Amino acid sequence: MKVKQINIDKIIPYHNNPRKNQAIDKVASSINEYGFQQPIVVDSNMVVIVGHTRLLASKKLGLKKVPIAIADLSKSQAKAYRLADNRTNEDSSWDEELLKGELLDLEGLLSSTGFEDKELAKLLEEPEPEDDADIIFSEEIGETNNYVVLVFKNDIDWLSAQTHFNLQTVTSKRQNGKAWSKGIGRVLDGAKYLTELNK
Repeated sequence: MKVKQINIDKIIPYHNNPRKNQAIDKVASSINEYGFQQPIVVDSNMVVIVGHTRLLASKKLGLKKVPIAIADLSKSQAKAYRLADNRTNEDSSWDEELLKGELLDLEGLLSSTGFEDKELAKLLEEPEPEDDADIIFSEEIGETNNYVVLVFKNDIDWLSAQTHFNLQTVTSKRQNGKAWSKGIGRVLDGAKYLTELNK
């Protein structure tokens, strides 16, 4: 299948495309970050078979030319391929442990993966410790302590901070030793952290 660049205005969207709620913004972000890695597949009349979302995303980005591949398919085959391409994507699922590992390797590029901030927060959260874990929630800040408060206004920055500061999910204990509440330990020893920075 030969790929070539053509004027985007020559491409005709399929008028009866049954796929709705297309992720145009996410695809536009992907094209902007990584370039056009998959051509739009069209028939001999330049009608889209596969790649409607890529076409709309390209128009949103203001691209003048896009890569296409002309498929040598009958009208019925083109219809079947159009449906199959969308349907087979719905059957995919994630191995969440492997996915988490891949995401953790993408510091600075998480926003370009197509996942929403809330999805990333859930995927990258640390597992909760067992109820009998012998740890405290955090150190207390006394009136005589000097401290600084860091504010993170989105989940991506907060996830990066958890990794950078090595913040762990911890459990506070009742006096009877049973778990009371769980959360991210947020109090760091400032002197120790400065020592690490100056190494």
